[in-house]
Amino acid sequence: MYARTDLRPAAVAGSFYPADTDQLRREMARCLSSHPVVSTPPGALKALIVPHAGTVYSGATAGHAYAQLAPLRGKISRVVLLGPCHRVALRGLAVPSVAGFATPLGTVALDRQAIAALAALPQVVQSDAAHAQEHALEVQLPFLQTVLDEFSLVPLAVGDASDAEVAQVLETLWGGDDTLIVISSDLSHFHPYRAAQHIDDASVAQILALAPLASHEQACGATPINGLLEVARRRGLHIVKLAQCNSGDTAGERSRVVGYAAFALYQPQAKADELGPTVLGLARAAIAGHLGAAAETSSPALPELSGLPILAAPGASFVTLTLHGHLRGCIGSLEARRPLREDIAANAIAATCRDWRFAPLGAKMFSHMRIEVSLLSAHLPLAFEDEAGALAQLRPHVDGVIFDCGWRRSTFLPQVWSELPDPRDFLAELKQKAGLPRDWWSPEARLYRYEVQKWKES
Repeated sequence: MYARTDLRPAAVAGSFYPADTDQLRREMARCLSSHPVVSTPPGALKALIVPHAGTVYSGATAGHAYAQLAPLRGKISRVVLLGPCHRVALRGLAVPSVAGFATPLGTVALDRQAIAALAALPQVVQSDAAHAQEHALEVQLPFLQTVLDEFSLVPLAVGDASDAEVAQVLETLWGGDDTLIVISSDLSHFHPYRAAQHIDDASVAQILALAPLASHEQACGATPINGLLEVARRRGLHIVKLAQCNSGDTAGERSRVVGYAAFALYQPQAKADELGPTVLGLARAAIAGHLGAAAETSSPALPELSGLPILAAPGASFVTLTLHGHLRGCIGSLEARRPLREDIAANAIAATCRDWRFAPLGAKMFSHMRIEVSLLSAHLPLAFEDEAGALAQLRPHVDGVIFDCGWRRSTFLPQVWSELPDPRDFLAELKQKAGLPRDWWSPEARLYRYEVQKWKES
């Protein structure tokens, strides 16, 4: 439970949607009724683009999108929600300071750790004013509360920002299958019915082509839409139009209409049995090329590298080399700053010759070494007041952990838990790796957690 001052109260209940709880539940049922789930989705549902007018105008169109979440109830635990800032001049993207957003259906807790992870991005600011009266985000909450089980929220009001700035925020918060991205936007505003149809048809065609919109005249949320489309192109997402209409089709006059459309974006899922051999083969091929022809001729057959979209998307990886069961090199990236294909190749090469703990590996060792590749999720900060609180947050055998204090930084992959199963030993060794005594502590210490997918050659 939150103190009242910790909540953003509902601002548009009673105008954009019913303020009475029972009436709102009935309205949500009406909006969601009879909308089929895409029978053969082209991947895992990752993002929705939905309109944000009053439910009598665009609720059924939004319902087409939210109906797609029915199979994911209980699986999605975090929603990243972006929409245009209509009422306050804003540079960048704004997060609120409150602990939760209230609607007649209850309170949605904010993911304060995820919001804290955005603090390092200069385009993200804190502004409660930007959220106080903003309807574009609020109207999505009753839908989400209806179709999902308990979830946390990361709300961002988008002002004057570039597509790239929005894309960077989305990449930071992308997460795994438990994270859903929702972009709130209407289409054209206040044109006659037929003219609006032509304008909106052209805009929809651009969105389906993953092409950026040229103007906010096409969509009030063009900026967050374009940021999502930039990430979609990079990550190889597939987009499907679910519904399209305008207010002249629902509850408005046809002389001056607003356009609405709903889209779903799907992330191609590389099966573990496909992705594993691919990333291992990529690492071994990079090492072979680095060590020269002698290594290449002695290389075992490599799997053919497929054009998996994940390899073209920004990614962070670690490559670990062992020789006769002993560690001989481990180099990696904590931030997703380049395409995953390039990151794996660069780290594989670096693990052979730039790990200061070991002499460079030569071509004669190539066929004897074994490679492990770990793909890292985005890291999130841990909230604690002292070392005991930090230890209580660690999840053995699950978390990779980053220690950060001043210029000192270190990390352990989750694999290290097998050698250091006690959190106290794990953290002590992590501090020692950063060049500090095992018993050292400071209020300035920061910890971040991440998870990994990993594959190892047999």
